[in-house]
Amino acid sequence: MLVIETKKELKDNLSAFISDSKSLGLVPTMGALHSGHLSLIEKASKENDQVVVSIFVNPTQFNNPNDLEKYPKTLENDLNLIKTVSNNIIVYTPSVEEIYQNNVSAEIYDFQGLDTVMEGEFRDNHFNGVGTIVEELLTSIAPNKAYFGEKDFQQLQIIKKLIQIKAIPVEIIGCPIVREESGLAMSSRNERLSTPMRKEAAFIYKTLKDAKEMFGTKNAIQVVEWVENQFENNKFLSLEYFQIADIDTLKSVTEKLNNKKYRAFIAVFVDDIRLIDNIAL
Repeated sequence: MLVIETKKELKDNLSAFISDSKSLGLVPTMGALHSGHLSLIEKASKENDQVVVSIFVNPTQFNNPNDLEKYPKTLENDLNLIKTVSNNIIVYTPSVEEIYQNNVSAEIYDFQGLDTVMEGEFRDNHFNGVGTIVEELLTSIAPNKAYFGEKDFQQLQIIKKLIQIKAIPVEIIGCPIVREESGLAMSSRNERLSTPMRKEAAFIYKTLKDAKEMFGTKNAIQVVEWVENQFENNKFLSLEYFQIADIDTLKSVTEKLNNKKYRAFIAVFVDDIRLIDNIAL
């Protein structure tokens, strides 16, 4: 395993490799790795000659300074976990100064409405921050493939739009959500949950599964109302939003069309910890 902190060192190590025309995979992360991240690294390792895992807590995608401050930083443990997948990994761990120099700000993108719904409605400027760091990583590393989890499905669709806008020659690979035994979607934020609240949070996925079954016979409005009622009656969890959306436009729907695919999206507070999840319908 090679741990690199600067763009120059990264470029020097990748230049010889790229000249050999071997395939390069990228797994961008913010660290605090868990089994979901490891599944991305495993897939990337199987499909590429070399893999770069980036670990960078990107300040421009946090609209809440407290959330940024509390985001777990566990580099030593992250490196040990990566070694369990492969020792032939380049780990890129730049500083904020290395990425942004003296200008910690996000680029402004036109994601054609993909960024204004759901997460975009509640996290101002979030996806401009995501786009900024992903564009930086894709252009500086120049991978053949980049791997992202479907837990952040809206982010995945926005990154696919980003590479269209910027004409970046990379294949974006979406990977299935990895869940805890209870069904709770794996997230770095889960580590902040108390043991009792972690058990209560399993209600999120249970509700998504019930909503999926209901969507077979009910319209979207009825399903949304049912889910909202479920959370009104749950004293442990607070629903921020639940939406059923077209997977291409991410716009909320009221009725199903035969030639469209839909997904249910949810954001929930467990105490002060915000969790998101989604399920294909």
